[in-house]
Amino acid sequence: QLQLAESGGGLVQPGGSLRLSCKGSGFTLDYYSIGWFRQAPGKEREGVSCISSSGMSTNYADAVKDRFTISRDATKNTVYLQIDSLEPEDTAIYYCAASVRILGCAERFNVALLYDYWGRGTQVTVSS
Repeated sequence: QLQLAESGGGLVQPGGSLRLSCKGSGFTLDYYSIGWFRQAPGKEREGVSCISSSGMSTNYADAVKDRFTISRDATKNTVYLQIDSLEPEDTAIYYCAASVRILGCAERFNVALLYDYWGRGTQVTVSS
């Protein structure tokens, strides 16, 4: 069974950091571009970052560009999202997703319909 599982969310104070993980099981992530999305209460799901299958290309939404860093570790079949300088506006459920249709994480990386597999999400809450 092909699954993605996110972890690493939690409650943090503004200015803090978290590292989210997205682990694949039942398949290797090596052939997929991996995207991270988030959905805040009452808002639409938005794409925040993407990393290509090779790891050579990444992309970020403008709102997170200077604070989020995406990476992947093929030996662990895992993609990470490092989030620094957390703001209350980052509060959301964070999802990872895998796509074979997105190449190089170009401008369409934030189109949810292009992703084939999704995890169930991990909650990130930023509050003092």
